[in-house]
Amino acid sequence: MKIKAYLMLFFAATILFSCADSKMENPAAMGEVDQTDDFDYQVDEFADIKILRYQIPGWEDLSLKEQKLVYYLVQAGLSGRDIIWDQNYKHNLKIREALENIYTSYEGDKTTDDWKNFETYLKRVWFSNGIHHHYSMDKLKPEFSKEYFDTLLSETNTQFTGEAYEVIFNDKDAKKVNLDESKGLVEGSAVNFYGEGITAKDVEQFYANKKSPNPNRPLAFGLNSKLVKENGQIVEKVYKSGGMYGPAIDKIIFWLEKAKGVAENQQQADALGLLIKYYTTGDLQTWDDYNIAWVEATEGNIDYINSFIEVYNDPLGYTGSYETIVQIKDFDMSKKMQVLEENVQWFEDNAPLMEEHKKDSVVGVTYKTVIVAGEAGDASPATPIGVNLPNSNWIRKEHGSKSVSLGNIINSYNNAGSTGRLEEFAHDEEEITLEKEYGQLADKLHTALHEVVGHASGQLNPGVGETKETLKSYASTLEEGRADLVGLYYLMDPKLEELGLVDDYEKVGKAAYDGYIRNGLMTQLIRLEPGADIEEAHMRNRQWVSAWVFEKGQEKGIIEKVTRDGKTYFNITDYAALRDLFGQLLKETQRIKSEGDYQAAKDLVENYGVKVDQDIHTEVLERNAQFKSAAYSGFVNPILVPETDDNGEITAIKVVQPTSFEEQMLKYSEEFDVLPLEN
Repeated sequence: MKIKAYLMLFFAATILFSCADSKMENPAAMGEVDQTDDFDYQVDEFADIKILRYQIPGWEDLSLKEQKLVYYLVQAGLSGRDIIWDQNYKHNLKIREALENIYTSYEGDKTTDDWKNFETYLKRVWFSNGIHHHYSMDKLKPEFSKEYFDTLLSETNTQFTGEAYEVIFNDKDAKKVNLDESKGLVEGSAVNFYGEGITAKDVEQFYANKKSPNPNRPLAFGLNSKLVKENGQIVEKVYKSGGMYGPAIDKIIFWLEKAKGVAENQQQADALGLLIKYYTTGDLQTWDDYNIAWVEATEGNIDYINSFIEVYNDPLGYTGSYETIVQIKDFDMSKKMQVLEENVQWFEDNAPLMEEHKKDSVVGVTYKTVIVAGEAGDASPATPIGVNLPNSNWIRKEHGSKSVSLGNIINSYNNAGSTGRLEEFAHDEEEITLEKEYGQLADKLHTALHEVVGHASGQLNPGVGETKETLKSYASTLEEGRADLVGLYYLMDPKLEELGLVDDYEKVGKAAYDGYIRNGLMTQLIRLEPGADIEEAHMRNRQWVSAWVFEKGQEKGIIEKVTRDGKTYFNITDYAALRDLFGQLLKETQRIKSEGDYQAAKDLVENYGVKVDQDIHTEVLERNAQFKSAAYSGFVNPILVPETDDNGEITAIKVVQPTSFEEQMLKYSEEFDVLPLEN
């Protein structure tokens, strides 16, 4: 599970991998900039997006062997970059090739509005890893005409026809992930996890017929495959060497083999060996074996996430999107936050859950603040700020999990500048002051509690299936909301002060509650088009949590809806009572998960998390119009440049920063374009 960074983008201080070693060109010749103390965090801004940089502090303190390990893992991650593009939509790679050929070949007038609109469209496609918005899931609409596009194709001799061409301008495949059951969860989704003619019922029946050797340790059926119809029969096309995405996976394996050769210890090497075996065979038992080995490999300074992991992009919650993050341990912050790891059982024992839903022993939870050294796939350019893996409930229960907070990513957000939205949407000066003084700490603690305690907390009742089977399309948003609620409940607990994590738990808690309600009921709506419903899982969970506690506390005025000078605000009048409501909702949400209560999950999400108050939405958009800063942010990656001796051996690896978003995207396409285009 991962916490996306979008919560932090409104108020910077508000919330929360036959080849050989690839050699980059001379950094100076490419116009890159070195890391410096006087760091320029912003790279570009277009449409609703801001592109930032992040540094890799402490890189020079790593040994050469450790730097090689990081480099090989980054190369492995980038080698699978094309996979996420194809997973997101079947025509994405063909569309990207055409757009990039125009961009690099066109010699006409580049001062016109049409060309500028074309550039913006291409950048948006790069950012989203395809033609659908990375967050709203709606198809991106070009602000240039079909006639102008035809001119660009002609003048650059770009061959581009057929459905891939037409879909840029028509209404087909309008939603990457559709969660409206009336439109068909699979049939109404453009995401490329299911072939033509496959329905949601087909998928559920197909996987219902698959049985795990040990029903208490269910395999993640569907995680690494695409269902298609061949000769009238439904079959799986497995992501593996020699199978679907084989050319990219072979390159991933090549770099993982090199990483295994410089592993820091035997446990780390063994885990990498199992990941290689999984990519080679596609075997889901090997995937479980790998996850156990990975979660138990806790020694060393380098770690990574790599494979088909999160299922948010699958409307049915089976197939994982390709994702990779390479991490270096942040020793100082990890030491400070280790106290949560050591006290996770206390939080479980004292949670407001039914006793039968609590774990008697929460095992193996590790929490680290890490320094990101490279990201790819579904983690780039838009990135999470926190991750807790593995996702398998039984592995988490028996072997534990790893939680990380991406420290240098959060630092870049916090240094990218404030927008003024806080002053516009906060109810009063006290709320603004609390946010400015305690908001960043509250965000870090909420991320930590969400990942370490939240996702590790609770257990399923005996005999209840995995949540993707019981809660179906509501599983992801219920799980993220449940973890949020754990964090919210404990952010107002004196235990945080007792543990030395905060100096004033009440003020930290108040800042967290103010920010969560303000965002859940108002400010996150700036991401939606007028009249739209909420589709994204995290955005849904923030609304259903906020809307539920607002409604349940209305009679006592726990949260007031205030109108002043024609503007709406939400003011928390009783933080202790609000904490109690968060606890009640947490108890019910855990019950829903533990019992697999689909109808209750549907009622909670549909009644509180999907529909938008259109009057407030209109008002929020009008009030937000004064702010020109982009609503979303993402990142270019630092470039790791190896230096070699006469024998080709790496002698040093330098970190340099790209000067532009387009430079990095084009370089990636040049170096990691490995999948054949669909005919």
